[in-house]
Amino acid sequence: MGRKMEWAGRETYMGGIPRKIVVFAVGAFAKAAVTLFNTSSIHNADTLIRLVRSRPPGIPLLTVSNHMSTLDDPLIWGFKGFPSMDAKMARWVLAAEDICFKNSLLTYFFRLGKCIPITRGAGIYQECMNEALWCLNNGAWLHTFPEGKVSQEDAPIRRLKWGTASLIVRAHVTPIVLPIIHCGFEQVRYHLSFVFSLHFPDSVSI
Repeated sequence: MGRKMEWAGRETYMGGIPRKIVVFAVGAFAKAAVTLFNTSSIHNADTLIRLVRSRPPGIPLLTVSNHMSTLDDPLIWGFKGFPSMDAKMARWVLAAEDICFKNSLLTYFFRLGKCIPITRGAGIYQECMNEALWCLNNGAWLHTFPEGKVSQEDAPIRRLKWGTASLIVRAHVTPIVLPIIHCGFEQVRYHLSFVFSLHFPDSVSI
């Protein structure tokens, strides 16, 4: 699929209105799912909120997390106090091409939602990795799942893929890297209601 519909992901597309609508709708869904219908425990959320809202100009933010369900993103951003419905502050995220970009409608939707299609197994120099690098080079926030696929095993995190590390090395400005660990999302597939925990570190280093 390559860079198909890349134009839909641009901030200037139709004045940014379609993007704002999609981000607001998805953010509202995440906020409702996490704060109204479920029980959550958030640790050190101020670290992420501070970096999203007020990190130094031009400094990119790269968040990385484990991957327990296809709804990890957007649900992990739905906790109270986080600007999950703000299109300007919303993350860019690497998304599996075979799941999120199956057809034109899905491609259009996920492009508006600031998702970048990644073909698993195509290597770290595949075409769309340049889009992710562009985000970092422009001081944006990018989220990745370095495990490369969903893992619901109750075991230590699996061997990480090289793609995330390659983005850090190739970025013009070294990004702030913030690891995120969450648990409980394996229940999302089976139940509307679930209990989850989200952990951020106390501090980060550039």
